[in-house]
Amino acid sequence: MTTGELRAGLIGLGSMGRHHARILANSLDGVRLVGVVDPMGDKHGAAHGAPVLSTVEELIGLGVDYAVVACPTALHEEVGLELAEAGVHALVEKPVADSVEGARRLVEAFESRGLVAGVGHIERCNPALRSLRARLEAGELGDVYQVVTRRQGPFPHRIADVGVVKDLATHDIDLTAWVTGQQYVSIAAHTVSKSGRPHEDMVAAVGKLADDTMVNHLVNWLSPLKERFTSVTGEKGCFIADTLTADLTFHSNAAQATEWEALQAFRGVAEGDMIRYAIPKREPLLVEHELFRDAVLGKSLDICTLRQGLRTVEVAAAVLESAATGTTVSLNAAHQGG
Repeated sequence: MTTGELRAGLIGLGSMGRHHARILANSLDGVRLVGVVDPMGDKHGAAHGAPVLSTVEELIGLGVDYAVVACPTALHEEVGLELAEAGVHALVEKPVADSVEGARRLVEAFESRGLVAGVGHIERCNPALRSLRARLEAGELGDVYQVVTRRQGPFPHRIADVGVVKDLATHDIDLTAWVTGQQYVSIAAHTVSKSGRPHEDMVAAVGKLADDTMVNHLVNWLSPLKERFTSVTGEKGCFIADTLTADLTFHSNAAQATEWEALQAFRGVAEGDMIRYAIPKREPLLVEHELFRDAVLGKSLDICTLRQGLRTVEVAAAVLESAATGTTVSLNAAHQGG
């Protein structure tokens, strides 16, 4: 891998693409934005002086080391396969593809060529969730019983090609598997469509992870209340992360009696101390780019891999299957990409 400045490209100057352009052009040490692809041009002046091209082929011709794929989800597979064929590493916005089959083809294309490819599941870079994951790994909660997420807010007008499950619930699916280190084994869900669009606007899902942890997800984009809530409950208490403010708090169980009889049956818990942690709050998108840059340079691999992104797409597909059929869907070898 090159040891000099990395040459990066960007595909898509939509809402998310413009944020990527800002980071690539101004904030990322050791990386230079050398070209942007958007057939609509740079309507917002967001390319920061980089040439704006019409095709991915033109971008590849500039000799990029890696590219960020921030075009509409329906185009991720086509663009990703073109980059893989050219030997270009890629950071693909989530979800990695709009179908399980497309995601699998992308995994095969990049893995077979030994390329670094990641998915932009930005919540992995939220300071509160990174701290929460480290504390779970350190055993601060003991056994984990339940993960609950709520992701609600007004309709994001940037979205036109997918529903709330693929656009928003994929955040919660990925972060739940990531913070717990466990895969989903079943999911049951209900959806509703109220906005007149062909896709679902709300979803409520209940699932189970491989270690029997219960998960609950409530996601919608029809609420005037903006909420980004994650709680993890376990034997020692409950962590609550607010990913809007990047705050993490811990509500501990009250001190328990240690006499033998207290161990004979579960007697419930009582409210204990609450701790609000002081966490350095760096911009998650900058952290995501730094981690991907380091992966391309071979320094670390602390990214959401394409294969992990595939698993999230598989769980999202199972959520939609459950809602359509009214059944609980098992996520076994037939659904999971390994």
